[in-house]
Amino acid sequence: MQPPVTIGRLAREAGLAAETLRYYERIGLIQPVQRTRSNYRLYDVEAESRLRFIRRAQNLGFSLAEVKELLDIGSRVENDMGEVKALTEQKLAEIDFKIADLQRMRTALAQQTECCPGHGSVANCPILASLTDTEGAMPVREERWGRRVSQPPRNVAQS
Repeated sequence: MQPPVTIGRLAREAGLAAETLRYYERIGLIQPVQRTRSNYRLYDVEAESRLRFIRRAQNLGFSLAEVKELLDIGSRVENDMGEVKALTEQKLAEIDFKIADLQRMRTALAQQTECCPGHGSVANCPILASLTDTEGAMPVREERWGRRVSQPPRNVAQS
């Protein structure tokens, strides 16, 4: 069995800042196995494993709150894997929504690019005109301007 490591060593090995690990501790993603007399955090191999899990889940698009939920589900063997599948299906639906949104933006930008000759006065720029014109303009996202044309998939966990 490996001896516990300090937060600094764990952070270096994980390629993270020590402050990130402290944040993960505050939100309940990792916990030190003990503290020294001088109150230094000490972590075991389980913390290293959890950090790998967190990084992999984030690389797949899961938020830290969703990662915590997955870790909580996985920590109790009596839980059903259907919960994990439902969360994963929800994430997949969110990704599909984002892809469709990006494709919509790409199509609109490609159309605008085709209309622009790419030379001349900006006073005659069809791209700038379309961004000013409310008729042919792309929908504005809710997060910024208080309006949204379509909604992302409903949260499966909340139904």
